[in-house]
Amino acid sequence: MKESKVVRDEVCVKRVQQSTTRDPEMEEISTPRIESKKKTAAEGWSAARPGVVLVACLMTLPVLVFLPGHYWTSSFVWINAVKMTKRIDKGPEDGSIPNSLASKDKLLGGLLSPNFDEQSCLSRYKSALYHKASPHLPSSYLVHKLRTYEALHKKCGPNTPLYKKSIEQLKSGHSMELMDCNYIIWTPYNGLGNRILSLVSAFLYALLTDRVLLIHVTEDSTDLWCEPFPDTTWVLPSDFPIKDLTKLHGGTKESYGNLLRDNKISNNPKTVVVSLPSYIYLHLEHNYQHLDRLFFCDEDQMVLGKVNWLILQSDLYFVPSFFSIPAFEDELRWLFPARESIFHLLVRYLIHPTNTIWGMVTRYYDSYLAKSNERIGIQIRIFQWAPIGSDDLINQILACSKQENLLPDIELENRNPSSTNVARSKAVLVTSLYQEYFDKFQSMYYENSAKTGDLVSVYQPSHEGHQSSEKQFHNQKALAEIYLLSFCDVLVTSAVSTFGYVSHGLAGLKPWFLPYAKNRKASEIPCIRFSSMEPCLHTPPRIGCRGNRTVDTIKLQRHVRTCEDLGEGIKLFD
Repeated sequence: MKESKVVRDEVCVKRVQQSTTRDPEMEEISTPRIESKKKTAAEGWSAARPGVVLVACLMTLPVLVFLPGHYWTSSFVWINAVKMTKRIDKGPEDGSIPNSLASKDKLLGGLLSPNFDEQSCLSRYKSALYHKASPHLPSSYLVHKLRTYEALHKKCGPNTPLYKKSIEQLKSGHSMELMDCNYIIWTPYNGLGNRILSLVSAFLYALLTDRVLLIHVTEDSTDLWCEPFPDTTWVLPSDFPIKDLTKLHGGTKESYGNLLRDNKISNNPKTVVVSLPSYIYLHLEHNYQHLDRLFFCDEDQMVLGKVNWLILQSDLYFVPSFFSIPAFEDELRWLFPARESIFHLLVRYLIHPTNTIWGMVTRYYDSYLAKSNERIGIQIRIFQWAPIGSDDLINQILACSKQENLLPDIELENRNPSSTNVARSKAVLVTSLYQEYFDKFQSMYYENSAKTGDLVSVYQPSHEGHQSSEKQFHNQKALAEIYLLSFCDVLVTSAVSTFGYVSHGLAGLKPWFLPYAKNRKASEIPCIRFSSMEPCLHTPPRIGCRGNRTVDTIKLQRHVRTCEDLGEGIKLFD
């Protein structure tokens, strides 16, 4: 499970100080399944509407923009209105994007492998053009570990001789020691934000345990992200012997908790194990029970380490609980000297939108956001367990904006703004299932000028009305909007929203979040800034493990604390 300390020293010690931090430029909470046909890329996003540009001084405006009560059609927004202008270097003030990759590190400090055909996945290397420079460099040991993992995956991936040998072992009904390849299979569950959080968690577990990560691709998750490992695939073949993986649940008899309950296996180190099952299902969803949560105990990891195949279903970012497992402590420290960089680095490594989605992202960005001096993302998520009226939430957002000086105040008397300030353009990107929030901000900056003289435009790519995670095109649009948010300079997100977590993790930003409503009333504190980029683990295991090795709770508290947006959750800090 571990490389020797000598190897780590040779790989890491030269850059361990460099891998900490440098100054950055400056869905949901897991409730029981409240998350909720394929379209071609040419159909576009059905509800996309461009924002209206407010000019705070007297000038002639195109009549098309200001026809009362009308919006441009989605086909015009996403397909016909693409500004395919040549990018030129104009400096940072106009928000333009460089015309070549030369000014950006497309491999992200060695995080990404150079061994890909760039045209097969445009987003892999071109995301660096749009994202701000990362506030964290990957450690030398993480870079080494990723290249080592890629070689392992190529050796053990689907349709290789070693994979076929492992399939025969799986069919035997028993795990076998000294197999060359061991696997963890990830299955999708819940909304897209939850899926990405659990997928990143599963990948880190694969890194820590020298397993090969394979993903079960369902109809609603096809054509979402590119292959992350060169010269191989991470997609589980359709002829995999175990069927109906998405129907696994807490009551499945092969789950780790139920195997312990039924005395089919033992996590007592003193028990002599005659045989272990060929696979074990790990039920790590928000509703997992006590015996399932023993996954996060050291002695249970010793048992699971002897099982060749693990199948995981989760909707949680369970990385913070890895720090309670003593066997992982040293490896985590060497991989991530900066604890809060874990999700940020791994999601930039692992999740690359396919060319279909990347086209949607870049067409929208280049058409509407690229020319602005500043891009402000506002992500709004309404939960059934925390209802709030749209007017109350809008007032909360405006109070947050005023408190943190995020958006310019409006001139209610329609006087000419002060001419002493140099006018700057600000693009406001609203992402929400509902349109009323866009309508409010659009009207506000259309009907009134900004006191600062700033030129404010408001945009919303789509307004689906409800979450439909079982539909492929819905998930494609969601991933595109996550990426658009991650290109913003400033983010305001909804508390406990996994959609928001992924967006600011990709961006490398610490956003302001809107505390959720209580008793249908907005929080008296309009917004709070996260002190860490890391996502929150909403339902931590909170268990006692009986192993001889104990967790250093004082050391643990230096890196794992209560989430600012959810008192029951935990997250990583530095």
